[in-house]
Amino acid sequence: MTSNTNQVVLNIRFKVKPGKKKVFRNSLYSRVEVMSKEPTFINAIISDDIEKPDDLVIHEIWQGTKNSWLQEELPKPYRKKYEEILGDLLEDRIVCYLTPNGEWGSNLTNVSR
Repeated sequence: MTSNTNQVVLNIRFKVKPGKKKVFRNSLYSRVEVMSKEPTFINAIISDDIEKPDDLVIHEIWQGTKNSWLQEELPKPYRKKYEEILGDLLEDRIVCYLTPNGEWGSNLTNVSR
């Protein structure tokens, strides 16, 4: 098994304030529409947590490393506007940066098993 250290996966859990999920979802979808046009963007999946109805999870795959993502993607202007509204919509946000090392059913990360 090998890792793909030329990709970074972001797994982000959003704990949305009660009654704010629809507004947050619309904002998140708009941000994903913009970021999906970035040259290092590979894929994103947004999911509802079945057991925690106020939570949303996004799983993003990017070409590059955690450091390159933080330096190149995080400062983008469209993210600033998005970040400014999060305080009104979220109770918490948990971000995990991951390195892919196994994949089944697609070939987005190009890792061998």
